Amino acid sequence: MKSYLMFGGAVGALALCAAAPAFAEAAAPEAPDSVEAVVVLGQGQSRQVQTLTNAQIEMLAAGSSPLKAVEKLPGVSFQSADAFGSYEWSTRIAIRGFDQSRLGFTLDGVPLGDMSYGNYNGLHISRAIPSEDIGKVELAQGAGSLSTASTSNLGGTLQFFSRTPSEDFRVQTDLTAGSDAMHRLFGRLDTGAIEALGGLRAYGSIVDQKTDKWKGGGEQKQFQYDFKAVLPLGDDGSVTAFWNHSERREQDYQDMSFDMIKRLGRDWDNFQPNWAAAVGVGAVLNNPANYAGATPLLNGGYWTGVGTNPYAAFGVATPDDAYYAGAGIRDDDLYAVTLKRDMARGGFDLTVYGHQNQGQGLWYTPYTVSPGYGAPGSAAAPLSIRTTEYDIDRRGAIGGVYVDLGAHRLSAGFWAEDNDFNQARRFYAETAAAPSRDPLDFQSNPFFTQWEYKFNTKTTTGYVQDVWTVTDALKINFGFKALKVENKVSTVAGNAMNGKIESKDSFLPQIGAVYDLNNGVELFGGYTENMAAFVSAATSGPFASQNQAAVNFVRDNVQPETSKTFEGGVRYHNDVFQGVAAVYHVDFENRLDSASTAPPILGLPAVLSNVGAVETKGVEVAGEYRLGQAWSLYGSYAYNDSQYQDDVPGAGGTVAMRTKGKDVVFTPKGLLKAELKYDQGGVFANLGVSYTGSRWYTFENSGGKVDSFAVADLTVGYRFDADPASLLHGVTIQANVSNLTDEDYISTVGSGGPTKADVAGTAMTLLPGAPRQGFITLRKTF
Repeated sequence: MKSYLMFGGAVGALALCAAAPAFAEAAAPEAPDSVEAVVVLGQGQSRQVQTLTNAQIEMLAAGSSPLKAVEKLPGVSFQSADAFGSYEWSTRIAIRGFDQSRLGFTLDGVPLGDMSYGNYNGLHISRAIPSEDIGKVELAQGAGSLSTASTSNLGGTLQFFSRTPSEDFRVQTDLTAGSDAMHRLFGRLDTGAIEALGGLRAYGSIVDQKTDKWKGGGEQKQFQYDFKAVLPLGDDGSVTAFWNHSERREQDYQDMSFDMIKRLGRDWDNFQPNWAAAVGVGAVLNNPANYAGATPLLNGGYWTGVGTNPYAAFGVATPDDAYYAGAGIRDDDLYAVTLKRDMARGGFDLTVYGHQNQGQGLWYTPYTVSPGYGAPGSAAAPLSIRTTEYDIDRRGAIGGVYVDLGAHRLSAGFWAEDNDFNQARRFYAETAAAPSRDPLDFQSNPFFTQWEYKFNTKTTTGYVQDVWTVTDALKINFGFKALKVENKVSTVAGNAMNGKIESKDSFLPQIGAVYDLNNGVELFGGYTENMAAFVSAATSGPFASQNQAAVNFVRDNVQPETSKTFEGGVRYHNDVFQGVAAVYHVDFENRLDSASTAPPILGLPAVLSNVGAVETKGVEVAGEYRLGQAWSLYGSYAYNDSQYQDDVPGAGGTVAMRTKGKDVVFTPKGLLKAELKYDQGGVFANLGVSYTGSRWYTFENSGGKVDSFAVADLTVGYRFDADPASLLHGVTIQANVSNLTDEDYISTVGSGGPTKADVAGTAMTLLPGAPRQGFITLRKTF
């Protein structure tokens, strides 16, 4: 009942906006000609494409990932365990049945890799740039354009574009505060065009954000600054440069299972700040007496059912119910310089870029004790800190050229990248009396390196394309790209693993057409082939086995993943309505998946399997109707059916996993989004509702089905239009309420990876969504 009352109250709040012009008449600006479109549909494109502007990102709570804005688009499933959608361990985005590791992401054309947690070849968009500095986001639900710098975009492509420095001097300051002691300060200064420097214009911005976790102990914080400059080269060229720096510190929520949620509740988390409980569990787990005798208390660390569970004294039933804490620490620098020149019948652009990253992901683990534990007089703890450490140094160049020959526009381009990636698993000592290390600091002086590998990935791609304007109504594009990726590995410590794996294809075609019926109706369709390169990491892909024989087998026998995508649809627009409907069919071959075999903290190699082919088919519809000058209504619906086409073979002709005809993990069949928007007389409001269908995290669809859920978010605000001499001039105040109805739901599915089956509900791979939270932002521009 509370949920319905809250939802009804939100609708009522929006309805009250209808009377707002009278309230704001004296101070508000003139009403706009019409409320700004929520989504710009891809008119003139032969692919399913939509664009979101900065105005849509500003509607979110400050500090939110732009992915939260993208989730309203058809076919997009987004999940995160925090209100901002930026907690990287939990963040997942899927499009048309393709999970995040099979999508492509760029910022101003610079590749971000697959944006997965701890990825080897990029960084998450939340670290790449502050959300306030994003100008627009473009989504292609298919494989994206041929020029996209990605080796993982089997499915969709998300391209982020930063805001251009203003032509005029401008200062913007945003101050946000809200639930769980959250505060965020953003400041940006635009120089405006400096005529003495040839019209050079630039901006610099800085962000500092900190919030407590919504459950358990610990905090999540981030510090960023970025610079961007544009130097015009006459009327037809420019040099653009940017440098973005990020320092991210996140303490983790505990991965949960259905069994844990049932026993402990959705608000259960790690022990922090209860150090004594974490030490107590470690002491029980590592006490030899608990494993002794004919009827021991423990077997493999778990209670046997004999006598009293020794973990119960600390409020848990197993050593995996809670650890002391976990955290993710990342420092990034991303930079690029772009030269662009347009000429009478053509033009070119060239970008060179670099990215350096240092990171650690850590857990306090009772499975490895600190050196000296158990010795007389030792201060060592019956636990230690286990890290996975990352070091990225990549450099690359992207270029393109085009020639306009009237009816034909020919283009060609390339992308080359050299990426050095080091990865290690290390352990650091702790003291029993009290924690001696801060989980939000980079750890140093390890007592043990379990493994360390050096990877080098060389990527080379090229493409050619012709866009042929057959008539004023009909346009056809066709072209292809070639792709070659070399993954090399060498061993520093741990199991020996050396050699090279290669992914290459010299002909990946793309063809499409768009036909304008000249009455607001546009037909479009296309076909794309793509390939995903192997991953260079010790924790995912073929090298995650940490076994030379397995690497050799992959090199000699396993083919890279490929996709063949057909899509077609119709768009319609007039003065008050725009809409799109599309259908698609994807043949996904050689899908490689890893099945989790234990709780993630144990760090055991996942079992990599070629699960064969996947067939995906679906339909997407979206539309926006402008209800006069002040109101608009947007909605989208997507139905996706993704199923495995083969069983996974095992040794000796057996079946390792019965996956044929089963739904693909993490993929909801139904997605429904709706948004009601008001903007007039200085007052603005936005009510969004998102429904996500049920999802599986088991390959065999045996146990592991997560229920559907619906979440609503509300934004209300006011823009002052006072006299320029007044302090209120350029001031906006905005309130955001996330999870308006306080829905109790599971957001992230797969945080600990998928598994074969989970009838007992013990797989630790779920993260509950955040409860209702509120935030207020005060923005001033001058």
